[in-house]
Amino acid sequence: MNLLEKNHSEHEEQKEKEYKEREQNEGKQKDGGQEWHEPKIPVIFILTGIIVVLLICILALLFFSPNKKSGSEDSQEALQQDMLDYANEQKQNDMTAASSQDVIVVENPAPPAAAEDALSEETPEVTEIEGEEDEEEEEEIVPESDTIDKTAIIVDIEDENDVSYTKEFIMNEMMPYFADNNLDAIWDLAHLKRYVKLSASLKNTGTYYYQGGVDSDGKPDGIGLAIYENNSYYYGSWSHGLRSGDGRWIRFYIDEIGAKPTKKTYQSHSYSGMWSNDLPNGEGAEHYDVDISQLTSKDRIIQNVVGNFTNGLYDGEMYANTVDYIGNVEEWDGVAHQGVFDLWRDMSRIGECSVWKNKTDSELCLDIDKSENKNQGIRELFSAPVK
Repeated sequence: MNLLEKNHSEHEEQKEKEYKEREQNEGKQKDGGQEWHEPKIPVIFILTGIIVVLLICILALLFFSPNKKSGSEDSQEALQQDMLDYANEQKQNDMTAASSQDVIVVENPAPPAAAEDALSEETPEVTEIEGEEDEEEEEEIVPESDTIDKTAIIVDIEDENDVSYTKEFIMNEMMPYFADNNLDAIWDLAHLKRYVKLSASLKNTGTYYYQGGVDSDGKPDGIGLAIYENNSYYYGSWSHGLRSGDGRWIRFYIDEIGAKPTKKTYQSHSYSGMWSNDLPNGEGAEHYDVDISQLTSKDRIIQNVVGNFTNGLYDGEMYANTVDYIGNVEEWDGVAHQGVFDLWRDMSRIGECSVWKNKTDSELCLDIDKSENKNQGIRELFSAPVK
């Protein structure tokens, strides 16, 4: 072996030796790196798993959310429909109840013939009144403006042969207005032809139609309404067939059906106050509705009388007011005993006596004929002997 080959061989051995040493060093470094990198492998897997789970959740939300929304909308629509159905059902029930209530409150009237036959079967409406006439009452002083626009004329707004207006219908129609003390409505109804006809049917019968409370014998007792002949009414308290307690009586002066209408000075007459034994007894007020257009310049007529009544007669200190042709109102005092006035001055020599004294001018008195100074009171209520 020559020197060149020897050097080359040594060089190769040297390189091989260095290569082996380098491999050994790399192996040591690799082993040391494995110990350093071991913690990284689980973290990567954990992070990867978390990412995968998040992706799955997002996909699940994206997939299921529309269905859930749709289901919610469907559920909401169903709820709304149920609410509408319930509302409609309630509306139907309310309509049914209202219809039923109408039938109870406003009874379907029977034809007049059938109603006449059933007269004795309805709420006790007929009670004996021996020749008693009906009257009207009003306790407060009514201003002139409340009277001049009223007329005592029958209002013909209905067919005279209309079969729907039975006694039952008329009594049910009038009762609430008396209960509410609605005098304007009472006036309007009383002038309708059906009311005038019903009252006229009682003429000279000595009976009246009644609706209200009754006792064990079927007689008016408690609160009730009576319709009499002569377009007269009474509403208030009753006791075993007699007017007793607080009540209102009123009579309207109306021409008979078919008669030529006439203008009347007095259009109605009424009494409101306490009753017993079927007559005014106790504190009360008498009232006339007056048409002042029918008065002359010399007329001064009584419109209201307030005080104590005994069996329909003035009894005690009384107060009155008068009205004249221009509506001027004056106040007067009087004292009566069982319908007989004390005299403020005696004018019997000329056949007159002064029974009312002016409140502001004591020298001014109202006179009546001497023969009339008896039975002063609500004469229409005791025109026949009292039972």
